[in-house]
Amino acid sequence: MTHHKCVLFDLDGTLVDSLADLADSMNRVLSRQGLPSHPAQTYRYFVGDGITKLVQRALPAEARQGDLVQDCVREMRQEYGLHWADTTRPYPGIAELLDALATRRIPMAILSNKPDELTQKVVRTLLPGWHFAAVAGARETIARKPDPAGALRIAGLLHREPADFLYVGDTNTDMQTARAARMFAIGALWGFRSADELKKNGAQALLSVPMELCPLLDRTP
Repeated sequence: MTHHKCVLFDLDGTLVDSLADLADSMNRVLSRQGLPSHPAQTYRYFVGDGITKLVQRALPAEARQGDLVQDCVREMRQEYGLHWADTTRPYPGIAELLDALATRRIPMAILSNKPDELTQKVVRTLLPGWHFAAVAGARETIARKPDPAGALRIAGLLHREPADFLYVGDTNTDMQTARAARMFAIGALWGFRSADELKKNGAQALLSVPMELCPLLDRTP
């Protein structure tokens, strides 16, 4: 295996467990619209591709068009903006992993499909003890994952080749992004999706716990 010198992380489902806050916020929006809500675990397959996709997946099939989608997107942004930190916390073992990477001076970055302003706020609030060389959420000027543009932009900002990166994520979108960017794709099994999905979408390694990442890195700074 090629030695890797940098780590690019997804955020939700990889570094932080945000499922309950996403589910609760969306369910409140649905209830206000008089629409059926969903069990929290169902949201494992709704999230990962941005708020608009989340809303479309949560709405009944016959309602996924017209003004209702945009109304619910607007409401979801407001609702989640107020409640994103109710229960969201880093996953067990993430602090230890980030400490280990920082000690070894491994450059770290984050790429999310969550809106950029909120991505920055989540990282500042929940991961304040670690330095990330780049933090990027969804922006209108850069295509969302699985397009590799965001990942390649981060590689450029760090003055590294894509092959220098381990890309750690928890969804098919992340694995597709990693492979398209020519980064080493690693599936986080503590996240939102299954090992089968991750492997089918190009995962080159799977982690059961965060610290299993360390042996995949070059041990020299």
